[in-house]
Amino acid sequence: MLQDKETFLTRRHVCGARLKPLVTDLPFRVSETTIVILKDLPVLQCDNCAEYFLEDPVMGRVEEILDKVDSAAELEIIRYAA
Repeated sequence: MLQDKETFLTRRHVCGARLKPLVTDLPFRVSETTIVILKDLPVLQCDNCAEYFLEDPVMGRVEEILDKVDSAAELEIIRYAA
């Protein structure tokens, strides 16, 4: 049963390609004038189309980080930490 769950979690629903864990840097637009780059962000990336996905706990932490950003800054670079 655990193997079925792992297969479900590591395959993309649309194309069926595998999702591989990856650590990368991603930009997020916080406002019209503010962009935040999160470094060392854990994501799942599709082997077929390179689209990435954030797991729920990671997205929750990203939202916490982005809520604390200084909106007066044009660009902020923050290292992601779980």
